[in-house]
Amino acid sequence: MVLFLQLLIIGLATGSIYSLIALGYTMVYGIIELINFAHGDIFMIGTFVTVTILNLLGVTDASTPTGWVLVSLLVIACLGSMLVCAVLGVVIERVAYRPLRNAPRLAPLISAIGVSLILEDLGKLWKGVTDIPFPQGINSTFVKATFFIGGPGGIQIQSVDILVISLAVVMMIGLQWLITRTSTGRAMRAVAQDREAAALMGVNVDRIIAITFFIGAGLAGVAGFIYILKFGLSVFTVGFRLGLIAFTAAVLGGIGNIVGAMLGGLVIGIVESLVSLIPASVLPHGGGAWSPAIIFAILILTLVFRPTGLLGQQTPEKV
Repeated sequence: MVLFLQLLIIGLATGSIYSLIALGYTMVYGIIELINFAHGDIFMIGTFVTVTILNLLGVTDASTPTGWVLVSLLVIACLGSMLVCAVLGVVIERVAYRPLRNAPRLAPLISAIGVSLILEDLGKLWKGVTDIPFPQGINSTFVKATFFIGGPGGIQIQSVDILVISLAVVMMIGLQWLITRTSTGRAMRAVAQDREAAALMGVNVDRIIAITFFIGAGLAGVAGFIYILKFGLSVFTVGFRLGLIAFTAAVLGGIGNIVGAMLGGLVIGIVESLVSLIPASVLPHGGGAWSPAIIFAILILTLVFRPTGLLGQQTPEKV
């Protein structure tokens, strides 16, 4: 039971990262029905921006501040990653997607794949092809503090997991409040339901779509910050791998559904963690080596028996 709860906490932390990335996929699809395949690579840029900002602020392996100074530097890095990724998302929408908005649906899809490859190559030119380490002094002090529930030998919770889950929950609640309680959120829902009718009612459709990209890419920037904070490494291909998992989470929860994206990310994170309990006697090399296959098998079964995902799509069908 202790091991199960331990893996459950790890799964929640990892799933929170998947959820933040998945929100960007589902927001864009809900508004313009486009699968933004470049979104995962925006997340990758967020990890690089986080490391760059910290290095510029003097945080290195040889020099790591502590206490509130370190907290303030991490906040600056998080906000910087969020802002850079948000602006990048708006630029991508303006340059690569908006001119193709009325084109056949295959055209913006190919454009999204092209932007993804461009961002990967930019990441490769920027940081190279090797792993990019997070300042190890931070990992070994502030974010790796361990707490025990039930005394020594009980459930271990690292401070980084508490930070990851807390930050993800705050961002998700904030997004849900924005979508359901603000005029911008109402405009987003109107554009998602009927773009032409929303324009006739005075909604600036281009502005709302740009805001959607800004928010979705900003959440990817936050996910990039907490990912490299938790795992300590990044590489230019990480966006493709995690982007694919996050897209799976969005589809599993119900593409276009905000709550569904959150749920799908958490479910995948928990499943990915718990399959490591499967021994090598059942599956060769143990369940951890088979986690991608198990995750996508669950997705296929979900789509076969419930094509709209776990929660379905909130926006009604357009007629």
